[in-house]
Amino acid sequence: MQSQPPQSASAPGPAPVVDVEQAEAALVEHYPRLVRLAYLVLPPSLGRNRRVLTAHALTQRSLPRGRKPGVAVAIPAQQGGGHRRDPGYAYVRLQVVRGALDAGLPLTWRSWPRRAQLPPLLPQVRGLRLFPRSGGADELALDQRLAKLSGAARAAYVLRGLEALDEAGVRMILTAAGCDDPDDALAEADAVEARYALLASPEFDPCSLHARPTDLMRRRQHLKAAGVAALATLVCGALLGLPGDGWGPDGAAAPPYAQNPAAQAALDPGKLTVAATGAWRRSARTDFSVWPARGSLVDDKALLRRALAVWARPGESVQVSATPGTPSGAPPGPAQLLYAGEVDAARVVLLYDGLRIVRYAEPKEGTSGAALDFARVDGASGPEASALVVNRADGNVRYLTAPWVRSAAVRDLLKPAGQALALRRDADGVTEPFAGPAQSGRCTSWNALRMRDHSGAVRMVTDLGELTPARLTAGRPEAPREAAPADWTKSACSLASVRSHGVRSVNSWAYARQTLPETGAAAQWVCTRAETWRGAGSRSLAQFQTADGPTGAVAAKAEDSPACGPREPRVLAGVRWKSPGGNWYLLGAGSKDVTSLTASGGDQVQGNVLAAGTERTARARLTGTLADGTKVPTLR
Repeated sequence: MQSQPPQSASAPGPAPVVDVEQAEAALVEHYPRLVRLAYLVLPPSLGRNRRVLTAHALTQRSLPRGRKPGVAVAIPAQQGGGHRRDPGYAYVRLQVVRGALDAGLPLTWRSWPRRAQLPPLLPQVRGLRLFPRSGGADELALDQRLAKLSGAARAAYVLRGLEALDEAGVRMILTAAGCDDPDDALAEADAVEARYALLASPEFDPCSLHARPTDLMRRRQHLKAAGVAALATLVCGALLGLPGDGWGPDGAAAPPYAQNPAAQAALDPGKLTVAATGAWRRSARTDFSVWPARGSLVDDKALLRRALAVWARPGESVQVSATPGTPSGAPPGPAQLLYAGEVDAARVVLLYDGLRIVRYAEPKEGTSGAALDFARVDGASGPEASALVVNRADGNVRYLTAPWVRSAAVRDLLKPAGQALALRRDADGVTEPFAGPAQSGRCTSWNALRMRDHSGAVRMVTDLGELTPARLTAGRPEAPREAAPADWTKSACSLASVRSHGVRSVNSWAYARQTLPETGAAAQWVCTRAETWRGAGSRSLAQFQTADGPTGAVAAKAEDSPACGPREPRVLAGVRWKSPGGNWYLLGAGSKDVTSLTASGGDQVQGNVLAAGTERTARARLTGTLADGTKVPTLR
């Protein structure tokens, strides 16, 4: 018999805390139901055998890790309440749903696969295929309909039918499991006939199984092939080990690495290149190649030798980090020395090889705790080559500024009317420490570094967790200008979404202004776009900002989209907005080249802004039209 889901009713108050023992008890008691839930949410394209094993694996991995204090979990309301609340069951159910949704994601070359996307390590069955008992025509038809749904919609249908959750409860679980749009999933699930009783059929019971052998002939052929391959490997190994004119252990490779001339030169601190002190004044460009070597330890050959050796062969104790898309291999030849000196409690060396900035740091006292950081900087010039992070400690950051920087100050982007705080710099151009953007918690301030160069131009950059700070600009994407704090007052906190993403610059573009219905207050639509050093991975974010709101509301976002960028300087987004009088409106805005807007409900306006009455739960899609008739979809 199937265990019944623990019924619960919504109640105000803090979320219950679940420990390992409580979750384990719920897992053991309701194991058949949880495995059935995972089996139904998993994509049928996996095949019944792998689907069964994956369902068991996801359920068995749903316990909290370690023996740490419990975790809080929200419990959605279920129909037929009145029974005791079971936060342990709610926790493991959420983990099962999250794992099943991850397992349905397609594998791509752009990111590492998640654990649920790979074949399960345990349980494993060799030489047999397992599958549930066959049901009738109704079960087969339902399985085919569910197979056509997205993973989130399939989860919404199963949570409704198997777990008896209402829409609010389904939405809560899908959101916690990482679903981007639970409302779309619920709407998609509505298209399938509600035959929930079939979900309890033996067709969908991965705990009551049939077993059949795998392809016996193919298995025999594979065993023969493996034996032949092993024998061939042994014969080839014996032949290679014989003396004579055959291949040596390194084949056609050059002599060992340390004897290669270019590699040997790259490890010699005496071969490091150094720019002249005033080279930047005479150069046609201002980039890292004209930075002079600075710092009190530029003549410390032992330190430089250690830095180069760790760069070429970092040991297991070295903490190595690299921005996305940055190679972390050895130097191709002699690098350029930018800085070597003592900063706080560390000795720091900054090197440049034409493509990357490399930071080596070791503690002043002791020999453990060395760090090696890589950042891609190809094509950096002017503002992008004006500062490097030389050290971070206790939430504070220090910069090494370019030789053409005349003064530096700190500006809190959330307080545009505030005064800039002047930063002292030592003779080498290293700033005093100041508070960097908060890594977590509430966003109550966001500090940026403001620099004035020898020509009087003012630039602003901000720390996003990498060696190179991100340049801040504002205005139309095809002709951005240097940003002022007022350009980022309501958008600065959104910069946290691109932290450690290899960001080169971020532009804030106020592309439309709108008068709000009923109140007549002014609002603006802003698109922020982060460009990366590697080219791919750009992120665009459309925000709706009101005069009385401290930050903007995210209306739409996209990754690797040309919208809101120099190639396609146009954008369209919409939100549902509640007026002070309690009425709901669909608000939308496009860039100035959008000549008309149309909502899926039939509302159409000439111009680039729209405000139409709507219901709170109504779903509408916007489409913009350019002067030549080209359709512009919303940012996504």
